[in-house]
Amino acid sequence: MKKQMSIGLVCPYNMAKGGGVQECVRALQRGLAAKGHQVKIITPVPRQKDFAHEEDVIYVGRARDIKSPFATVGQISVSLNTRTLEEVLEREKFDIIHFHEPWVPIVSRQILSRSSAKNVATFHAKLPDTMMAKTIEKVITPYTRSIMNYLDGFTAVSNAAAEYVASLSDEHITIIPNGIHIPKVKIPKVSSRDNSILYIGRLERRKGVKYLIRAFASLLSNSPETKLIIAGDGPDRAKLELLAAQLGVTKSVEFLGYISDEQKASLLKTSGVFCSPALYGESFGIVLLEAMVYGLPVVAGDNPGYSGVMRDFGATSIVNPKDELAFSRQLHLLLHDERMRNTWVDWATTYVQQYDYDVVVEAYEAYYRRLLQT
Repeated sequence: MKKQMSIGLVCPYNMAKGGGVQECVRALQRGLAAKGHQVKIITPVPRQKDFAHEEDVIYVGRARDIKSPFATVGQISVSLNTRTLEEVLEREKFDIIHFHEPWVPIVSRQILSRSSAKNVATFHAKLPDTMMAKTIEKVITPYTRSIMNYLDGFTAVSNAAAEYVASLSDEHITIIPNGIHIPKVKIPKVSSRDNSILYIGRLERRKGVKYLIRAFASLLSNSPETKLIIAGDGPDRAKLELLAAQLGVTKSVEFLGYISDEQKASLLKTSGVFCSPALYGESFGIVLLEAMVYGLPVVAGDNPGYSGVMRDFGATSIVNPKDELAFSRQLHLLLHDERMRNTWVDWATTYVQQYDYDVVVEAYEAYYRRLLQT
């Protein structure tokens, strides 16, 4: 019988809020615990006073909200009682401590310098290819270099996410993708979907939604019954609503704002095509995989994170969002060509299984065990 491990999962972001990194950490905690391991999440204390303390979460230090270059809000530690931290490490006696986004100050650095466990890093984000991001990279690189000697293992969710750390080290980086929860009971296939294009996400420049609206306006000349549903909010919403008005497509575009998980599931079940035309700053493509689970064809922007997910036949769905004609044609094809739609959905139904969190958890468990043998 294999030895059960004591595992600490370090998350620098607010575990009381949603987010891709938080979702990954929670899924790992639940999956590894279900396999019999002792697993604790280590994270800064959320600022909100009404958050619910969780039994398997260890709260260390105080934090404040800081907007990262990836358009996420992180709970960055501003103070940490090192004696308390040492007591936690002595009490828990972790075999593995797994640091998610270890470059984020200061929790990971303080734990790493005191850890006697095997230390694993996972890099989730890709720095946007912008001048501001390049400036931020210069600032954080000395800090990132200072923690790398403490790490025993390096992982990333994609090749795009591995780029930054690969530029700083010759250490091998193991790619273990992000996961999604695939229902054990197969989602019933919808016999008829409506003629709508669905976007779910932030309304900000890097997401490329303005190019989607332009391509949609071009599509309407041949498919006047088509609708565009835009779910989500953000700083560019007013600009995007104005663009829809200027292009004369306001009656065919619906801005829903923030939606619940239940609304999201309903839209994924009934829409005709899912589209995420992000231009840059994507390290992965969770939203694309979620659409696949619901049997929904996808059109995606040609950024490295999405291209890394949409491999094999899925590469046919990658478009340059700024090429309005090609973008419009791809949307039309997956909306109206029944043979193409069926071929795409059949491929996606099988392909997406490799990203189930059960598979991802097993990959990390195997990685931990290999590391403990070295």
